[in-house]
Amino acid sequence: MNTPTAFDGVVRLDGVSVRYTRPTEKIETLKEYAIRRVKRGVRYNQFWALRDVSVELGRGESLGVIGPNGAGKSTLLKVIAHVLRPTEGRVRVRGNVAPLLEFGAGFHPELTGRENIFLNGALLGFTRREMESKYERIVAFSELAEVIDAPLRTYSSGMIARLGFAVASDVTPDVLLLDEVLAVGDESFRRKSATRMNEFKAQGATIVLVTHSMPNVVEMCQRALWLDRGQVRALGAASEVTEAYVRAAANR
Repeated sequence: MNTPTAFDGVVRLDGVSVRYTRPTEKIETLKEYAIRRVKRGVRYNQFWALRDVSVELGRGESLGVIGPNGAGKSTLLKVIAHVLRPTEGRVRVRGNVAPLLEFGAGFHPELTGRENIFLNGALLGFTRREMESKYERIVAFSELAEVIDAPLRTYSSGMIARLGFAVASDVTPDVLLLDEVLAVGDESFRRKSATRMNEFKAQGATIVLVTHSMPNVVEMCQRALWLDRGQVRALGAASEVTEAYVRAAANR
């Protein structure tokens, strides 16, 4: 593990590892799990979602995180967002963090779009008064004014993602964490989302973008981090790392 040195940046990971424990057999119900647990019939295995990851980002720097499914990309974002605590290593973050990880995770299907805006805002730590000042901007950005008073269960998945993005991105962050956010909605909304991300970047936000789109990484990021089975395969200029990743994928 690397020995930590002076921290001058905005985000720094020193030798970060995350280990998960899961049952070796599929357990269908909580009741079955409880019975087997009492009888000591639950066996577990462990795996490392991240292993000895070290990276530092300065103010205004953008990092694209790439790799196949299961490589540890989303786990990395959750560690930076302090949603997960690392099993080993240290994470340091300076400033306000806006994690755009799971749009609509705090929404309720029986509530209206309007009610869900205030609910999701509360889960993100905003007061009722703050959300009232944001409300019109959020609705305008989501382009859902005509259905904002309809129950969320009547929305398509794309509409829910748009509403979630509009709520979560109406901030002025120091650190912005993005998990496939440029893939939501139709092409027009994706362009609109990309424009908002570029505005954050121009304002000096430090951005960490997880995506399967290599063009997005090259366009938006200065550096790229390639993860493979939780370990760093490459870290460097975005164009060089994405080219290496595409070549490796083609040769599999």
